[in-house]
Amino acid sequence: MRTQRPWGWFETLAEGQGYRVKRLLISSGRRISLQRHRYRSEHWLVAAGRGVLTLDDQQLPLEPGSQLTIPLGAVHRAMAQHQDLEIIEVQRGEWLSEDDIERLADDYGR
Repeated sequence: MRTQRPWGWFETLAEGQGYRVKRLLISSGRRISLQRHRYRSEHWLVAAGRGVLTLDDQQLPLEPGSQLTIPLGAVHRAMAQHQDLEIIEVQRGEWLSEDDIERLADDYGR
């Protein structure tokens, strides 16, 4: 089941003890909140589209086939450029919940 967000949507593909796999679609020109997590790390595989990942003080290009690791506690934000950006996200940690998002800045007032 897809969960709508102002930036696009996500769906959970699989989950088990200590992991969750999600598919995210960030709509063209949109970005997720600048955020960090206290209980999970994430590994991203870009399936389609192009964009930019802000990871702490770095700006990293996102393109099909890119693989990136977002360590526990790292400040991050993804933005889709000129087309939708599709990401497969593998979360690893002791508590995997949407409540583990600390938003530091958000375009949508959340």
